[in-house]
Amino acid sequence: MPRIALATYDPGAAPHWDADLPVLLRALADRGAVAEARYWDDPGVHWGGYDLVVIRSTWDYSWRAAEFGAWVERVGAVTRLANPASVVRWNMDKRYLGELAAAGVPTVPTWYIAPGEPAELPDGHEYVIKPTSGAGARFAARYTPAEHDTAVRQLARMHAEGFTAMVQPYVRGIDVSGERALQFFGGRPLHASRKGAVLTPGTPYDADKVAHPDLTPWQATEAELAVAERALAAVPGAPGLLYARVDLVDGEDGAPRLMELELVEPNLFLWLHPGSPQRVAQAILAAAETD
Repeated sequence: MPRIALATYDPGAAPHWDADLPVLLRALADRGAVAEARYWDDPGVHWGGYDLVVIRSTWDYSWRAAEFGAWVERVGAVTRLANPASVVRWNMDKRYLGELAAAGVPTVPTWYIAPGEPAELPDGHEYVIKPTSGAGARFAARYTPAEHDTAVRQLARMHAEGFTAMVQPYVRGIDVSGERALQFFGGRPLHASRKGAVLTPGTPYDADKVAHPDLTPWQATEAELAVAERALAAVPGAPGLLYARVDLVDGEDGAPRLMELELVEPNLFLWLHPGSPQRVAQAILAAAETD
């Protein structure tokens, strides 16, 4: 059987956040696989000794993007990496949303403010600011036009730390129908989940946030699946995808729009979908055994 590494982060003395990791390791072991969880930044790991390395929960990577990007290149050069290094590099910077919009994928309107550029912010509606490289709602906040000065201070802080900001209108549909996460594994729909709004008014951008509040199972609609599949088809190198999470919200017209496309280390929410671990394990083994 192939040797498989599930790349994760080192929690130190704190509890590990990835509740799915032991579940997935058991599912792989049940199928006879040799599977191990390894810290992505452990210099003692011989990644070339694995037939497949799956980026599973490297949830500290956005704090160390350059280091993680170099690791992705090294691992991709010595063994099969899922998702592929080229896809990971592309997806690490959320400016990919502009490329998908240009390809005709229905997306939440997004514009970008790089360090040194003027702070041109909306003055007629609520909006969200977050970094183009981030996870777990880090450095994300929701503003009204009356909070312009606070938003400018956030931009200054982000720019001082080298981040490019992305600005999106606050999609009010989130407060009604939530945000839906459609998971794909092995090129097929796996399951879907729904969560409530993450950003509440007045929450500081540098405050800790609950990334997936009020999470529940969801049955994806045909319209949601169509947008998700359209987005995945527009990804450069899409045939090499092992996994994906497509985050959708409803636009002003009630139709689903792409909020984000998670191709690096998406939370799978396996604990919420008991039938999924074996399907994920099967897809991982199929990828590991592909010549």
